[in-house]
Amino acid sequence: MEFAESPEAASVREAVDRICARFPDEYWLARDRDARFPHEFHAAMAEGGWLGICMPEEYGGAGLGVTEAAVMMQAVAQSGAGMSGASAVHINVFGLQPVVVFGTEAQKRRMLPPLIAGREKACFAVTEPDAGLDTTQIKARAERRGDLYVIHGQKVWTSTAQVAEKILLLARTTPLEQVTKRTHGLSLFYTNLDRTRVEARLIEKMGRHCVDSNQLFLDGLEIPEDDRIGEEGRGFEYILHGMNPERILIAAEAVGLGLVALDRATTYAKERVVFGRPIGQNQAIQHPLAAAWTQLEAARLMVMNAAWRYDSGLDCGAQANAAKYLAAEAGFEACQRAVMTLGGFGYAAEYHVERYFREVMIPRLVPVSAELILSHIAERVLGLPKSY
Repeated sequence: MEFAESPEAASVREAVDRICARFPDEYWLARDRDARFPHEFHAAMAEGGWLGICMPEEYGGAGLGVTEAAVMMQAVAQSGAGMSGASAVHINVFGLQPVVVFGTEAQKRRMLPPLIAGREKACFAVTEPDAGLDTTQIKARAERRGDLYVIHGQKVWTSTAQVAEKILLLARTTPLEQVTKRTHGLSLFYTNLDRTRVEARLIEKMGRHCVDSNQLFLDGLEIPEDDRIGEEGRGFEYILHGMNPERILIAAEAVGLGLVALDRATTYAKERVVFGRPIGQNQAIQHPLAAAWTQLEAARLMVMNAAWRYDSGLDCGAQANAAKYLAAEAGFEACQRAVMTLGGFGYAAEYHVERYFREVMIPRLVPVSAELILSHIAERVLGLPKSY
């Protein structure tokens, strides 16, 4: 059993660190304030060849695994970019895996290179206002009209829809009441985001302001049959292929965010002198920070375990969910502790930890709640009866 970082992973970390060093705290503070998409950072990651880290080399990708992608996403968040930087490139790593696995050769050659090169940005439209985490209940309907599908409906929490040229969309092609299984009758599309037929209404939110979140209103969006991925009615099955990698990457980002918050807190604790001594000399400061490190390190190891299992072709559902749960909780505790360590200055934007604290709520909430993760583990690992 090998716990040392592989040479490939170390190379990824070093290369990504060099890119991230060009985007200091001031850049991300400015993006938090002006809510402008970090186009420069996105372009730099594309130029470095990292937007397609898990994509096949023949389409311009790096051909690496989820393990290396997790290392990359942790490095991005840990640089101080936080979830703002991570979310700007996140969908490139896992979002188009259904195209890689289930798309035709023509679709792969048409769809993947522009995304990998950074010429196009994509948004991921699955969640709906009434369905929430129960994806089988989505209502956006795709009506077949010759060689076109016409889409009507709504989506919510669609990130980057303000800047995206493309949309990965799950819609119902067969009414729910006509299918024999709830997961049937959904189809997956990757197509142009036609803004004459799709209104992207910005959602004002707590943090990560520079990567927009939206409610979408689709009114007659026409999608060519050539933009359907795989077979009609099997879209739910296809998006499942990306769920475990997404959990692993979100977990890696939460670990990175927790580690940068911990670093800022420990630096401050060494330098801040009160009552004639550094506050870091006090065990009331030391112990919570030390505990936060142990929690983050444990979560990181679970992230790497889940990523290794995925790349090795092993079942990793329980590990990916556990990694997401542990990392979100550990990241939250570290960010909260950072704010408390800095005291009043922790509440000041110029010290950045308050931004980390706002952003760390994202991995706690998405892409799946802590409660559903625990239910999954209770059922699939412990063998308890299904509760929902």
